[in-house]
Amino acid sequence: MTAFFPRLSLLALACVAVSSAQAADPLLVVKIGHVAATSGPIAHLGKDNENGVRMAIDELNAKGVVIGGRKARFELLAEDDGGDPKQGTAAAQRLADSKVNGVVGHLTSGTAIPAARIYSEAGIPQIAPSVTNPRYSRQGYKTTFRMVADDAQLGGTLGRYAVQTLHAKTIAVIDDRTAYGQGVATEFERAAKAAGATIAKREFTSDKATDFTGILTGIKAAKPDVIFYGGMDAAGGPMLRQMKQLGIQAKFMGGDGICTAELPKLASGSVPDGNVICAIAGGVEPAQKPVLDKFKADFKKRFGTEVQIYSPYTYDATKVMVEAMVKAGSADPAKYLPVLAKISYSGVTGPIAFDEKGDIKNGALTLFTFKGGKREELGVVR
Repeated sequence: MTAFFPRLSLLALACVAVSSAQAADPLLVVKIGHVAATSGPIAHLGKDNENGVRMAIDELNAKGVVIGGRKARFELLAEDDGGDPKQGTAAAQRLADSKVNGVVGHLTSGTAIPAARIYSEAGIPQIAPSVTNPRYSRQGYKTTFRMVADDAQLGGTLGRYAVQTLHAKTIAVIDDRTAYGQGVATEFERAAKAAGATIAKREFTSDKATDFTGILTGIKAAKPDVIFYGGMDAAGGPMLRQMKQLGIQAKFMGGDGICTAELPKLASGSVPDGNVICAIAGGVEPAQKPVLDKFKADFKKRFGTEVQIYSPYTYDATKVMVEAMVKAGSADPAKYLPVLAKISYSGVTGPIAFDEKGDIKNGALTLFTFKGGKREELGVVR
């Protein structure tokens, strides 16, 4: 019997050595938070954003990413803020309490701006894929990043386009009183006036409204060449339908909130060819189109639906966040945050780098119209 003891001892030592190695190098779990309105009237946009993150995480897990010598497994913690600032801050606090390694979100300016403080206090990097209000990145938080151009650029470009290209002389402006809607409408108005247009009416509604007859009736009397709406497609669609019912012939303009594939459906088909002009904060030059087209095809195969607007940006935001972790050799926010601030990354949406405020450098805008019930690109500007 004594002859077996040395073998048993060697076996026991080997087991201890294996157990120690496994304990020293366990799987690294990396939690990525995402917040958007996945319920309510703009849920289709929120789900689109969420699916972009989900697709990136699926690919990262399939690839077997190594961070600091340890294989990482990425987990998505998805929150619904309903597009409401109070729900947004509550969602942000839940993610902070869950000690997520980073956050992609929020969808809207009204929820992202107050949530940014919570992420900053927790030291968690936040990359907003679709937030355009300038105030988001001007709060002084080092954890705040943005993937797209802001309203100063978007609203200003549309304001100049209305006067210089559409030759509008009289303009009416409506906003939904959200941080996004009011912000983009103000920038549009400022640029249009500077270009020589007269703002005949400045009206407001709410992001929950569906009846705009009173506002539009008053606007009709001013005979505007262009009506600009700062808000989302859930209200923009019914507004277009009611414009048609009232016989208003003005061009209809708006920012990325109305520039969705769903707009013709929400307008019940009341989108005359070429009558709607909108812009999306983001866009790719011709050389980048094959990469983005492949993403769109893969997205449709994965989720059975077309890209709405910003899923390519949530996808890239997730990938660039993880790239910073890999370069830093750590998923600890304090360690990879400085790397993220100086990152240079090539994504499906093009080159990604941030300035000192966390804004995307040289952000692009894409102008669109609608023909035959489908969105049609007019061009990319920077």
